[in-house]
Amino acid sequence: MEPILANRLLAGLAPEGFFAPDVQVNLVTTDSREVCPGCIFVAFPGEKFDGHDFAAAALEKGALTVVLNHPVEAVPAEKTILCPDSYQAMMTLGANYRNAHHPKVVGVTGSVGKTTTKQMCYAALAGCGKTIKTEGNQNNELGLPRTMFRIGRDTEYAVVEMGMSHAGEIERLAKCARPDVGIITCIGVSHIGNLGSQENICKAKLEICAGLAEGSPLVLNGDDPFLRKAALPAHVRPVWFSLGDENADVCALDVRQEGDGMAFTLCDKNAGRYEVTIPAMGRHNVANALAAYAAATRLGLAPEGVIAGLADFEQTGMRQKVVHAGSMDVIEDCYNANPDSMKAALAMFKEYPCKRRFALLGDMLELGGMSAPAHEELGRQAAEAGLTALVTYGPEAARTARAAKDAGLADVVHAEDYQQAADALLARMAPGDALLVKASRGMALEKALALFYPVCAK
Repeated sequence: MEPILANRLLAGLAPEGFFAPDVQVNLVTTDSREVCPGCIFVAFPGEKFDGHDFAAAALEKGALTVVLNHPVEAVPAEKTILCPDSYQAMMTLGANYRNAHHPKVVGVTGSVGKTTTKQMCYAALAGCGKTIKTEGNQNNELGLPRTMFRIGRDTEYAVVEMGMSHAGEIERLAKCARPDVGIITCIGVSHIGNLGSQENICKAKLEICAGLAEGSPLVLNGDDPFLRKAALPAHVRPVWFSLGDENADVCALDVRQEGDGMAFTLCDKNAGRYEVTIPAMGRHNVANALAAYAAATRLGLAPEGVIAGLADFEQTGMRQKVVHAGSMDVIEDCYNANPDSMKAALAMFKEYPCKRRFALLGDMLELGGMSAPAHEELGRQAAEAGLTALVTYGPEAARTARAAKDAGLADVVHAEDYQQAADALLARMAPGDALLVKASRGMALEKALALFYPVCAK
């Protein structure tokens, strides 16, 4: 964080002139262990710890002021800024800090592919100037301001991921980040239990427009039926990308898998045709690459540099990471899962070059009333994916196993624990085979892999 005048940073939270005109802030923190002279401490109530209990100590360690939900005994009123919502306080501070700096910001949202598209945008931009991006899962009303605070004097680009579970959240995030270009990857069914329908999810994702200035480009998936029929705000400039539709602003033709990646011809109405390769598998990742390309080039970057950056893209965490284990390939995709990403992963895996294909699939979480039919449909999709055998894990995935058997997949095992899942795979797989492992993060399927890998290596 660059030093910033305290009154500028606190605009909208503290009374005007709360500090002397020359007082500067060098850190905003919610962690009492980080408190240092010249910082602002924002107290968050929590289940295990309540930040209000550390407010007095923060002042003793040199904090300029503390932001509290309510008065705290032994904390002087003149050192206290009251805000009933700590998240709103962070968003206000983040927005004020963002307004003091002028990097080009890319905002990324969508039901599926946000993090991968964010990583691809980072790869596309990083070679053109100092670039920061959302780290980890910091895509909410606490994490996004923290990303804003990482903007420095030399930051030329920032790629900001925006997540949501309820209506109104994207609007607040977008108004804080004020992106110069927005991306909506697709409209799926994640959090449909909270929002009620995909139409409502689409409206919620379009809240990103609230942070876009007049004439700003909004990169949209032209293959998504909900986005295609959505009413777009008049102040944004839509840029459509597509897998195959040459009427789109940016499209991919001749899409093919090459080794552990994808190759395709990129057609840009503004710039011409280019041959592109990306180190990520699946047509869905080609779509993510198109979105990143469209965003970067509409910021004014040269297509050739953007394409070179995409070729150096690196996946994060446990997202379609290919591990070569004992002459077998394992595609680790344990970070997240929903019906759309499961379908895309199976489509990718069906084309993966190997001797035989196996899958370990776990529960897709947070689907509400859609969970039962979604897991049953996954079983039918697995039966059509060219698998030799399917292993499932989790109470909802038991539906997947039954549906796969009913659809004609002969070898299906529903595992009761990680050891049983690993044993079922080890008993069936041989050199030259490949394994797809995918579930929601909460299923922790990497624990099954921890039992699988040591035996493979022997």
